[in-house]
Amino acid sequence: MAPPKVYFTDMHTCQGSNLLQKMERLLRRAGLERMDLDGKLVAIKLHMGEPGNMAYLRPNFAAVLVRMIVQKGGKPFLTDCNTLYLGKRSNAVDHLNSAMENGFNRIAVGCDVIIADGLRGNEQREVLIEKELCRTAKIGSAIADADVIISLSHFKGHDLTGFGGALKNLGMGSGSRCGKMEMHASSQPEVNARKCVGCGMCVKNCPERAITLTERKKALIDHAKCVGCGQCVAVCPYGAPEVEWEGSSEIVNRKIAEYAYAVVHGKPSLHVSLIVDVSPNCDCWPFNDVPIVPDVGMAASKDPVALDMACASLVNEASVAKGSVLDVSGMRGDKFRAVHPNTDWMTGMDHAQRIGLGKKEYELVRLK
Repeated sequence: MAPPKVYFTDMHTCQGSNLLQKMERLLRRAGLERMDLDGKLVAIKLHMGEPGNMAYLRPNFAAVLVRMIVQKGGKPFLTDCNTLYLGKRSNAVDHLNSAMENGFNRIAVGCDVIIADGLRGNEQREVLIEKELCRTAKIGSAIADADVIISLSHFKGHDLTGFGGALKNLGMGSGSRCGKMEMHASSQPEVNARKCVGCGMCVKNCPERAITLTERKKALIDHAKCVGCGQCVAVCPYGAPEVEWEGSSEIVNRKIAEYAYAVVHGKPSLHVSLIVDVSPNCDCWPFNDVPIVPDVGMAASKDPVALDMACASLVNEASVAKGSVLDVSGMRGDKFRAVHPNTDWMTGMDHAQRIGLGKKEYELVRLK
């Protein structure tokens, strides 16, 4: 059997061929024109950016996709699930306000935003998958109930999974808050008492109230309550909460693959990744660093595993961006493992292929 095709176009433009026009041609070649969308509810799964982060995808790209779906009679909506950690996207009200702030609204994009797991992140469908790590996947109901799934992903680094692409967007991003707890559950932090000054930031921001201050004013994590969301790691200005990474990155990557399988199995789907503003960390942070490589291009495929493999290869083939963390440190080799040495993104790809989500081997079709 021939390997799945991954269609790719670079970021070069000329008069009469801007990036939005190139994206439209990419989508047509990748198969959007051949999909039966008439009358169908089409979930466009994407990350709309944590306010303060400027590396998220521009709404203009989503607008191209929306327009093409509407032309084929589809009923598109932009969607994402609430975050497990506290922030500006942990409930539907704040999440919608964040989406509006970042330009994802009916005027700019051409359709509405629906937060898939509801007001507080507990509106979900439990999808039976019977995989190695998850018997069921707890998916935001609006995503689980959609007729067609189209993922629009910003390809970038990630401090737990190595990189975030189609599988991360589909798997972790489509999980309800309960689903995210299940995926994160293997990575629970410990507090380094020598670094802890008892400021209480972790106590205030722990979504599960799993952290208290001892009589000595040191943070203490109750691991019976901790879900491993990493919020304490994110908010501590002293780096006191530390994660024991060994094994956890692999387990999370494998669970993400199983959740992604639950999202797309049995449904028409198409997957698009933009390899631009390739920040070393996820768009969930309220900031972004210098991209690790120059903008590479746009890719699309019916196979999300092949798409992630192709995007990772394209990033690793690219030159290091001047002034980036890779340039300053002189780190070489696989760019994502260089930035996040305690991760191994290939574990997710291996597991995704093993469970039948897609193929690691692919044919790259370059478009002008």
